[in-house]
Amino acid sequence: MPGDIAPHVIFVAAAAALGGFLFGYDSAVINGAVTGIRDDFGVSTGTTGFIVAAALPGAAVGALIAGWLADRLGRVRVMQIGAFLFAASGIGSMFAFSDVDLTIWRFVGGVAIGIASVVAPAYIAEISPPSYRGRLASFQQLAIVLGIACSAVINYLIAQAAGGSNSAELAGLSAWRWMLGAEVVPALVYGAMAFLIPESPRHLIATGREAEARKVLAEVENDPAHLDERVAEIHAAMAGEVRSHASDLLSHSRSVLLPIVWIGIALSAFQQLVGINVIFYYSSLLWQQVGIDTSNSLLVSMISSVINILGTVIAMALVDRIGRKPLLLIGSTGMFLTLALCAWMFTYVGGTDDSPTMPQPQGTIALISANLYVLFFALSWGVVVWVLLGEMFPSHIRAIALSVAASAQWLTNWLITVTFPSLSSWSLAGAYALYALAALLSIPFVKYLIRETKGRTLESMG
Repeated sequence: MPGDIAPHVIFVAAAAALGGFLFGYDSAVINGAVTGIRDDFGVSTGTTGFIVAAALPGAAVGALIAGWLADRLGRVRVMQIGAFLFAASGIGSMFAFSDVDLTIWRFVGGVAIGIASVVAPAYIAEISPPSYRGRLASFQQLAIVLGIACSAVINYLIAQAAGGSNSAELAGLSAWRWMLGAEVVPALVYGAMAFLIPESPRHLIATGREAEARKVLAEVENDPAHLDERVAEIHAAMAGEVRSHASDLLSHSRSVLLPIVWIGIALSAFQQLVGINVIFYYSSLLWQQVGIDTSNSLLVSMISSVINILGTVIAMALVDRIGRKPLLLIGSTGMFLTLALCAWMFTYVGGTDDSPTMPQPQGTIALISANLYVLFFALSWGVVVWVLLGEMFPSHIRAIALSVAASAQWLTNWLITVTFPSLSSWSLAGAYALYALAALLSIPFVKYLIRETKGRTLESMG
């Protein structure tokens, strides 16, 4: 039926979102390997934080170059480049011989993460019918959380196979090395799928390949009666455009960034300032800090990953029904309350650095609060930020503006990740209080500065 979602577009969006799966896997797999890396290489807490965070400057670089590359090489070719970098990072990390080259390979993986964080949402937004764009763009976040969950499951299974430790050997290699190396398998699948999907119709039209663009639009929009109208709309939106440049992000005075770019940067930064990746990078270490052993802490990480998936599915069902802003406001409120409760409970941590303890009632409340926090994040900021970044910018700056916003996200992620070990050593409760403050500040930001984009065509984003 014309206007209904075509099965082909679901396949295309899901294939593109495989980059998100790797994005999630590579980001979170380090969680299970942290203590093994620290034991094998004998590094300090500060160095451990630097190794864990090394992927994030790489992600910022990848995000910055992804928009430029996507405008010149096409969205699909850049996905293929990202798949190669993911595979290289997995192999290099698996066979790292020192903390230095492990850091380098983590950086390479980060470049791939940055590329995936920009190209997939831009591609999915450009290839999706407006009425289904929110749900299809949510595939990216669903893939990310599935990647996070998959890494938690694989880490747990590998640790169990090695006797419950990520430092013990398994088939001649430390268990943590197998955790990092397992990424090669989904990277190869992603690379293969990237050869099966069409190029974005907007990129095809921008490069003079209108016949190909018409074919792609006919397949994904399932509305042949309005095909000429859609092509004309894209042409009109691209009138006078050739390729976007960094200067296009500046105001007419050429002195400051456009307001919409600043809003995109702030939106990205808030997503990380609430501390979500502390849960996914350090949760096994976090729960060990309050007295839970390694095996059980990895199991808790798996539970958090499942809750993350549940929240993402809820967001996918609601994002095109109730809109982007209401979900963000619900999430911000829920995150503030649960983070504040976590901070309060962590004031009860006692014992010594080597043998921390926490009273059972407070420990139970902290676990429940942390997982509710993950749920509120997943059903709101986890999904909606990527949906908005793929659709909020005018078409002539979309790829490059998304690159800048995503790069800001990764730099903020790096700041949170690299500071958490030191912050938690100073005060675990204090660290979570800071994340709660960020969640609180995000409420007026969303209320007054974020525009609703539900149901609007990309060409209308002016």
